Amino acid sequence: MEFTVERDVLSEAVSWAARSLSPRPPAPVLAGLHITAADQTVTISSFDHEISAQLHIEAQVQQEGTILVSGRLLNDIVKSLPNAPVTVHLQDSRVQLTCRSSKFTLSTMPVDEYPELPGMPELAGTVDGAAFARAVSQVITAASKDDTLPILTGVKVEIEGDTITFLATDRYRLAMREIHWSPAEPDISTSVLIKAKTLNDVAKSLAGAGALQIALSESTELVGFSSGGRRTTSVLVDGDYPKIRQLFPEETPIHAVVNTAEFIEAARRVSLVSERNGHVRLQFTQDNEVILDAGVDDAASASEVIPATLTGEAITVGFNPAYLNEGLNVIDTEFLRFSFVSAPKPAMITGQAEAEGEKSIDFRYLLMPVRLINS
Repeated sequence: MEFTVERDVLSEAVSWAARSLSPRPPAPVLAGLHITAADQTVTISSFDHEISAQLHIEAQVQQEGTILVSGRLLNDIVKSLPNAPVTVHLQDSRVQLTCRSSKFTLSTMPVDEYPELPGMPELAGTVDGAAFARAVSQVITAASKDDTLPILTGVKVEIEGDTITFLATDRYRLAMREIHWSPAEPDISTSVLIKAKTLNDVAKSLAGAGALQIALSESTELVGFSSGGRRTTSVLVDGDYPKIRQLFPEETPIHAVVNTAEFIEAARRVSLVSERNGHVRLQFTQDNEVILDAGVDDAASASEVIPATLTGEAITVGFNPAYLNEGLNVIDTEFLRFSFVSAPKPAMITGQAEAEGEKSIDFRYLLMPVRLINS
């Protein structure tokens, strides 16, 4: 096998495929990248029995063939090469990379031991890549990072007709985002549980190419994404996801609207003095302001006051500063709307385009308050 391709093209392709490689592969060959050269096209694949990735790049193929080499080492080597054409040549059982005066030789792995990649499931529909990426970035904020609770490390994706709803929770906060898409079958109705990490990788690496195709298997054991000549598949998370949609309140007699940028900056500043496992307290008053404070008097404390338009009775609540700030940072409207049933109940945070107007219902962030002493 022998082919030549520009360094930048090869580097981007190898880097994208290598990102799916497991740091602890279940078999040595799964640490490799499977590379095939044929018909002036080079196909690069990776697989770990859970996630597969494959893409095609154009190249000058002098001799067709297939190799399997260490993905992470190849990635490091290609990134270090000069910005010039790279020639990859198989000589006996070793691969030679040549770029100007730079030469590297790598051992190959047995190609016949590499498993066959799973095929793409049936196309379910197409979604705007930018909208998909934005929705994923907002919802995965609430997904758990605790691998001892694998179900909560996933994102529940519910599909009803032309609407996709993303849901995530780590038991302390919930996030929900709705977007529209173009389904292959207009009456489609299904739901799947996808790893938050998988969705995040897809959003970052595939969603920027425009239209993103989503594929689902009939048995709902596999999900696939493809865009711009790249495709990836992932095994779905197995288990029953908690029914969190019903936790969002239907009636909220108390709500307050604040400027997003002002509130985020104020919350970030007062959070600096919040101790580990501490909280930020928010006092929404009838004077149409919110007082943010944190810390303790004998150590460090902080407070700040910003305008807030309050509807309903005054209310004082406290939140984990990290959970609060993470939820705020994924809202991109000019104003924030806090909606309350009562102080002990979770608060719902949504976006709002104008100081006086309808709230945005495409993204909802439900945050559990902390208990305040002598508030």
